[in-house]
Formats: sequence, structure tokens, C-alpha cells
Amino acid sequence: MLDLLSYRSVLAFTGADRLSFLQGLITNDVQLLTSDTALWSALLTPQGRWLSEFFLFSMPDSILMDCPADHADMLVKKLSRFRLRADVKIEATDFKVIVDQDSPAPADAICAANDPRCDGAGWRAVVQQTPTEAGHGDVWVKRRLEKGLPEAVDFESEKTLALEANMDLLHGVSWKKGCYMGQELTARTHYRGLLRRRLLPVQIQDGAFPEAGGTLVMGDKEVGELRSRQGSRALAMLRREAWSSPELAFEGKQVSVVWPDWFPLEMRS
Repeated sequence: MLDLLSYRSVLAFTGADRLSFLQGLITNDVQLLTSDTALWSALLTPQGRWLSEFFLFSMPDSILMDCPADHADMLVKKLSRFRLRADVKIEATDFKVIVDQDSPAPADAICAANDPRCDGAGWRAVVQQTPTEAGHGDVWVKRRLEKGLPEAVDFESEKTLALEANMDLLHGVSWKKGCYMGQELTARTHYRGLLRRRLLPVQIQDGAFPEAGGTLVMGDKEVGELRSRQGSRALAMLRREAWSSPELAFEGKQVSVVWPDWFPLEMRS
């Protein structure tokens, strides 16, 4: 079912230097962007902590950024500080973001591409008008929880590392491009294997997760925090020692990790 993501906004980057400007700031390689693909990336603090995630689309005269609506003003302000003499302009638009998996993207979409994070995630499109048949995101939440795909609500601003949210495994980080803000810590964490936790899809054996809050335990030890959730499925920031534990629980009910296809077998323990 086609869903409108009303909590997303679209920024437009114009000017001759728009590509090189973004290339020096964000985690992914903007030079890989084409007219029929999307790129997932993030803006980090200089210390390598997450500030926002977004999708980029290439247009003939601009780059469009599909970002969290409540981050749009912050992104404009923070990114504008780095313009200096670069020929780039950043503006908010009134465009909307829709997603689906089963039907084709609308012919009148401004741009559309497959979600680049993993197979089966469906497509994303930027449109001027919301299709009348669009839902309000429930189907999308179900699909992304099943696929283990994070959104801004699953990160903690200025705390979460890009790799903790699996941006390395979901094609959100380039290891071949040059420097970008926060690159040093991100690369060091990757090459030294210093990560102690990751955001993983989990399922409760009986009942449903609460609408807000929630801590996962292993015995009497707190090992995880619930993030996005819907019914019995959720994403949880989970410590490595609990990934395969039969003692993982929420309020006395067993919880287990539901490994997505994209998560490497050799990393599951």
C-alpha cells in the first residue's frame, strides 16, 4: 500500500557547487548519485555522533534531500554555516515523500528510486501532490520493522554512532571517499571493531510492546532500549552479549532478535 510519510520534508540544494559541498560533509559518496537512484546518508558531529539521516535524489539542476521534518530547519542552519564562498543554495520546499513496495511510483513524481538500503524495502518518491489513495504510514512502519530499517526516531541526537544504527551495513557510509565531518571516529570504529551495540529488529513472544519507552533485560542486567515499535515487533538498541541470549526479555516475556537478510552471518554472535 502506498504511504505518505508526513513526518518527512524535502530540502533543495542548487548551485554549481552543490555536489562538492555535500561531498565534504556527509557520510556517503555523493558522486555515486544518479538520476535513477537514491543515496542514504547522515550528517554527523565533528566527534562522529549522529545529527540526522536523509535520502538524496539527483535532479538536472538540484539535489533533493528527503529528511525528517523536525530536522529540516536545523539542517538548513548547520549546513549553511559551511557554505563560505561555495556556489550552493539550500531551501525548504513543499514537496512530499511517499513510499510503496507493490505498486509502481506515480508517473508524475518529481523523482523516484528504490530505497538503497536493502532488497525488498520498496521505493521512495518525491511528489508535489499527495495521491488520494495514500495511507498514513502504518504499512511502511510494519515493513521497515520487518526489514530492520532505522529512521530518525531510532537515533539519539549527538549520541548514536552511524555504525550503531547499521549505516555501514545498509549502504549509508562510504569507506572510499575523502574526509567528511565525523569521519575519523567512524572509520576508527569500523576498522578496529570497537562497536558494543547495534540497532536490531526484535519480537516479543507474547503480547505487544508498549507505545513508548521500554528496556530489555538479560537476567537482572539492562541490555537494550526499545526504539520504533508496532505490536509485537520493534527495533532495539541492543548490546552484543544479548543478541543470541535465550534470557533476553521485556517485562518477563521472552524477546528474540529477528535477523534481517542483510545482516552478515559472521557478525551475529
